[in-house]
Amino acid sequence: MAERKFTLIKGGLSYPHEDGNKTFVSSFVTDTRLMGVVGLYIRWNIRSSTSPTNFHQFFYFDVEEYGFETYRSISSDDATEIELIEQTLLGGLGGKKNNLTEKEATFLLQSYVEVNRKLSTALPEGESEYEFLLEPKIEMTEKEELVLFQKQCSNITSTYQAINYFLMRCFGKDFVAAKFLAHGEFPLNIYDDIPIATLCKNTIDSFKNENGISYLCESLVENDASYMLVISEITVSDYKITSFEKRSSMQISAVEAAMMLSRSEFVTVYEILDDSEEFDVGFMKLTAGALITMHDSGKLFLVFNKTNEHVSKQVFRLNEDVYGLYYITDMAQLIVAAYSEKEVHAIEKEIQKSSIAKFLIPSSKYEFKEPVLYEFVQSGFDDFDDFLDFIK
Repeated sequence: MAERKFTLIKGGLSYPHEDGNKTFVSSFVTDTRLMGVVGLYIRWNIRSSTSPTNFHQFFYFDVEEYGFETYRSISSDDATEIELIEQTLLGGLGGKKNNLTEKEATFLLQSYVEVNRKLSTALPEGESEYEFLLEPKIEMTEKEELVLFQKQCSNITSTYQAINYFLMRCFGKDFVAAKFLAHGEFPLNIYDDIPIATLCKNTIDSFKNENGISYLCESLVENDASYMLVISEITVSDYKITSFEKRSSMQISAVEAAMMLSRSEFVTVYEILDDSEEFDVGFMKLTAGALITMHDSGKLFLVFNKTNEHVSKQVFRLNEDVYGLYYITDMAQLIVAAYSEKEVHAIEKEIQKSSIAKFLIPSSKYEFKEPVLYEFVQSGFDDFDDFLDFIK
């Protein structure tokens, strides 16, 4: 999965260090394990010498390379502050929440801490707040571990979904999850000549043979800006992978990869009449949960889809988890972009219904054969029309 750098605001009170009794209240895990990332939340009630308070912990786990990657917490009863942290850290995962017991939540955290130790990677800041969960070591039966693993995984409802998730896990060398998606005994590490790689695009075609239906997969994978095209043959029964064979692989250039990943981009430009505090508050509500990055000429908000339905497509693209992009320039322009006409129209309607509509005037609309917004963000220009005149 693509690396996501989060901009987080930590609110509320700091962790209540004074002695007090911690009572487990609730916990959930996102069902995104097959995407290679998992979010965990735990809520505690702490009775201290001052007054009772709720303590909320958020954990972000990367399955393939980093283990326990990010930790955030807040001591507060303010639902808005809590939701802000949750949406910012976990909102982009596109999964549902499944409830966990205290034992399951603790075991899950300890499992990923063990991954960090094996990888010799440091634990995230704030260890003093979660170290009480690391001892004593929790033991679970094989059946309990299976139940916990199932809670981390979305239900498989189509053959395409099963194949895409399976290839994603195999290219990521995540053979625990790959085995979970398979039925029968056959080698999983058939890409041993390829380092851990991200599945950027996968095209699935079916054909009949003497044994029934097989699926030929053309996979574009990336590792450290190096691209390969891999052809595999897969058979499936009851949404489980029953056989797996590598046909061929070849290195391709970044230019060839870009051509394969290219798609149309739909852009609407607004002029901002007044960037007052009322506009800022309304815009933050509109883009709640967005990944925010700062640039020389403005601020980019990346909004993800609420589900991972793109994994169920015959042609899977990793970047189709993006719903839309909002870029506010220093020259008071709001530039909205999406990768389909349907999505950009949906965003326009959301803006029209929002509290910021009265501060905006739509000035232009474009359809590009390939994405240009990121080029504008990186260009140093602060006016979109000037940028278009330049590239023409």
